[in-house]
Amino acid sequence: MFTNTRHNRRTVLIGFGAGAMTLAAPAILSAQTAPRLAVYGPPAGPTITLAHAVASQALAELAGEVSLTVWRTPDELRAGLTSGAIDVSVVPTQAAANLYTRGMGLRLVNVMTNGLLYILARDGELPDIAALAGKVLAVPFPNDTPDFITRALLAEHGIAGEVTLAATGSPMEAAQMLLAGRIDAAVLSEPVASAAILRGREAGVSLTRAVDLQAEWGGVTGLGPVVPQAGLAVTQGFSQAHGGLIAPLHAALEQATAAVLADPQTAAAQAAEALGLPAPLLAASIPFANLTATPASVARPTLEAMFTLMATQDPAILGGQLPDDGFYAL
Repeated sequence: MFTNTRHNRRTVLIGFGAGAMTLAAPAILSAQTAPRLAVYGPPAGPTITLAHAVASQALAELAGEVSLTVWRTPDELRAGLTSGAIDVSVVPTQAAANLYTRGMGLRLVNVMTNGLLYILARDGELPDIAALAGKVLAVPFPNDTPDFITRALLAEHGIAGEVTLAATGSPMEAAQMLLAGRIDAAVLSEPVASAAILRGREAGVSLTRAVDLQAEWGGVTGLGPVVPQAGLAVTQGFSQAHGGLIAPLHAALEQATAAVLADPQTAAAQAAEALGLPAPLLAASIPFANLTATPASVARPTLEAMFTLMATQDPAILGGQLPDDGFYAL
């Protein structure tokens, strides 16, 4: 956690511990400029893109003051969205769809990762997903996106009743359980998966990405190894007050994504403080984060395939229906 500092319009404000600062509705400086832009992201790969966009001043033309804050849990994110403290954030796409169909007006701008989930196990102990039968699998954030994705895949493989799921409050907790030998495998996102492998190496424990959940998902949907897991979303209030910012904001993230993929080391250094992880670790995680910046409407077929498969286990996770056209901001 570190302290925010204020600068002029051409500089940026990155605050892991920043307060909930929203984009003010009045006093728009121009048709596509606002006084403040507060962007939020998860402790995961897409926030590397956000950090680069902020540090490179790619967002400076959109607002007089820009900030980046990392939310730590889905519950923290939902609380911020429902209270109005968060207007612009990377959000699990399933959660965004749920909030939209429940009438909260949250709209998806784009998809920022095509999936960053892996099942980690000790080297040689898990040849494929079917080998999870009879084993204990840790899944962070019960009743959230990683849990829904995992349960759907286990059901597709016919082993849902044969795998013991150990709920954990965070990916790091799951990684620690795996390293301690308390479980057989763990569903981990990037960059925690890379961190767990590195920590295991230091402790003499060889961990491997035994199952690529993106590849498994593609085998079920037939749409390729794509899990449109998270993307930038904006609230109804933001859309109404600053709809003109949505397209240029996405365009800036397209450029930032390309820059991150072209130069992972620089991007990792820019994101290290916000994410609280060493830059070399973040750089190593980028190739496994499947970063993208795909307009929501373009990603709609893969999104709906994911939503439909996830909802087979529990239709309530989408509010009982697929989101309509209004969900797709671009």
